Amino acid sequence: MDYLAGLNPSQRGAVEQTEGPVMIVAGAGSGKTRVITYRVAHLIQKGVDPFNILVLTFTNKAAKEMRERIMSVVGREAKNIWMGTFHSVFAKILRVEAELIGYPRNFTIYDTDDTKSLLRTILKEMNLDDKLYNVNHVYGRISQAKNNLISPQEYNKNEAILAEDISNGRGQLGQIYMTYAQRCYRAGAMDFDDLLFKTNVLLNKHPEVLHKYQHQFRYLMVDEYQDTNFSQYLIVKRLAAVNENICVVGDDAQSIYAFRGANIQNILNFQKDYPDVKIFKLEQNYRSTKMIVNAANSVIANNQNQLEKNVFSDNEEGEKIKVSRAFSDNEEGKIVADLIVEEKSLKGLNYKDFAILYRTNAQSRAMEEALRKINIPYKIYGGTSFYQRKEIKDLIAYFRLTFNPNDEEALKRVINYPRRGIGDTTIEKIMIAADQNQYRIWDVVANAAHFLDGRSASSVGGFGQMIQSFQALAKNNNAFDTAMHIAQHCGILKELYEDKSVEGLARYENIQELLNGIKEFSEREDIEDRGLDVYMQDIALLTNDDNDKDPNADTVSLMTIHSSKGLEFPIVFIVGLEENLFPSQLSLNSRSELEEERRLFYVAVTRAEKKLLLSYATSRYRWGTLNNCEPSRFLDELNPACLALDFKPRQTSASTGGFQGERITWQQKGGDDVFSKPKPKVKTTSILPKAHKPTAGFAPSDTSNLQVGMEVEHERFGFGKVVNLEGNKGDIKATIFFKELGQKQLLLKFAKLRIIQ
Repeated sequence: MDYLAGLNPSQRGAVEQTEGPVMIVAGAGSGKTRVITYRVAHLIQKGVDPFNILVLTFTNKAAKEMRERIMSVVGREAKNIWMGTFHSVFAKILRVEAELIGYPRNFTIYDTDDTKSLLRTILKEMNLDDKLYNVNHVYGRISQAKNNLISPQEYNKNEAILAEDISNGRGQLGQIYMTYAQRCYRAGAMDFDDLLFKTNVLLNKHPEVLHKYQHQFRYLMVDEYQDTNFSQYLIVKRLAAVNENICVVGDDAQSIYAFRGANIQNILNFQKDYPDVKIFKLEQNYRSTKMIVNAANSVIANNQNQLEKNVFSDNEEGEKIKVSRAFSDNEEGKIVADLIVEEKSLKGLNYKDFAILYRTNAQSRAMEEALRKINIPYKIYGGTSFYQRKEIKDLIAYFRLTFNPNDEEALKRVINYPRRGIGDTTIEKIMIAADQNQYRIWDVVANAAHFLDGRSASSVGGFGQMIQSFQALAKNNNAFDTAMHIAQHCGILKELYEDKSVEGLARYENIQELLNGIKEFSEREDIEDRGLDVYMQDIALLTNDDNDKDPNADTVSLMTIHSSKGLEFPIVFIVGLEENLFPSQLSLNSRSELEEERRLFYVAVTRAEKKLLLSYATSRYRWGTLNNCEPSRFLDELNPACLALDFKPRQTSASTGGFQGERITWQQKGGDDVFSKPKPKVKTTSILPKAHKPTAGFAPSDTSNLQVGMEVEHERFGFGKVVNLEGNKGDIKATIFFKELGQKQLLLKFAKLRIIQ
């Protein structure tokens, strides 16, 4: 039991409470993974059979890390735990039970690209405008329906849903959903959402299956419970209904995936679902300094809809949080790059100790340009996944066909790649023959001579025989031998090898890297079945969080805040802290949307271990036009005692109105009191610039004859002096030094200036 010795009282209580419903509220950096792994290890040490334990995570990386830690405590028995992502675990169950709901056990798993490809085909067949019926919108609508357990039949019977589609000019969405579902079923394929949707169908329509798994999974643990959607919630609730030995772990303050269907109410209402729940709060942050933790607390305290907790840190007090103001996004990038050089040289750090976080991907441009100019190496996270590259998807399509020849999307992708004389006309003939005879496309391909003639029959028949030879080989060979044979004989390796361009070489090397990964898989000793079909299931279920990154590469990390969840860095920059950017303009329509934005900011702040730097620009280009920007409201919500400001503060009342409601602020008293609990309704120093009260009768002047040296008044920025004018007539840009704000650049056609002299 030595592993319990290193736990604090709250952590130990959560580990030892193994019976009945348990909720572990795990604040940022509070040792959540340690608690989950030790709790599972503790169950096994108490005599629980690992086969009776189900642990659900949101990334394969998290599952792998937990399994390795459990193994270090209990040994090889840890391999018998049912542990993995929701999708991987229930895909495994569906492989066993799929025939009960009319699917083959070797069903294909469609990724996002496969789904969109099929939807494009359907839209084309229905002669629908692909601008109105944008494939991303159609895909999102179907995904939303499945996550809310709305079948195609129910969708088309729901008058409210149909009325909404009609009002948006997309009255055919219901028919598209129906056709899409039928095509997937005919192809023996499920998309990612189906893995959960069909599991719910299975458990609902087959009580004997539900009974089987309710008694098999005597103990359930769910990580990141705040990120579960309705479909996941219902599966977990059903499986736990008999024993009620369910433990959920999460932090409502880090619920940031509503756009994916995550429902924060699942964790907020857990106590209503299980009135006798035991609640443990992991409130000690082991990651960050007191300064950073206190700043994070001050912001998240403004959310009304949350579980009560008091996150604290016993780490060093740490440096104050620097807030920088730039005149433009390009200058913001320069400020960040210069600070990285400064911090690195002063403290002997590596580039990989730094992360730059932003709200939207588009913000990376200015950061990249600034880093490039002074040769700072960087890596953008969340770019194109290795497995989404064309050449990789092409070869994987051959792998998929080998194990499921009815996979229409894979077949259409490679039937003529590399080119083998099977053009669009021949493919159309195959489709028509399949529809007329109620056959699957593969049935026509495998019997091409009966449906086609001449050269078409020969080409298609040859392709079918090649796939059949791959199937025969796969039965008796491991993943690597099968994959290498397919790569060599399908023609892809030859095609890419003969392309001597830089791009061709890169594609060839990517195929080589894929085969290297399959080779490593084939040599693993911790799994019994090393067939290519097992490997295929692994990579089909990879999440974006699992994309391979070189942990030893000395590069600055650039990523969106959503991508940063679960990561930590010694020094973190959060850039673009401006109203309508962060919080996003799209998230200001309701309190729930604004509170999710605030949780996103909280996640960003708590990624920092030693130092946090914040920045905003007073102007930013959008759609080719320079716009004035206001500092984010989140800056004003930070405890000012934690901030190092580079501009003049002002006095303000604690109440701000609007969505923020009653702001909770702090009054600095010095010493340790800075880190005491917040007291509401206290007047304090705000970091936002003082609002200017325009002169009575303020009216903008004609600025066509504006000259350097003139004094002007701006309705919001106050009094200033023109220091520079540049640009052509109609797009003249003025640089003005304002007494309260410092220097700003304004487009005269939008500036609304009153000339004083």
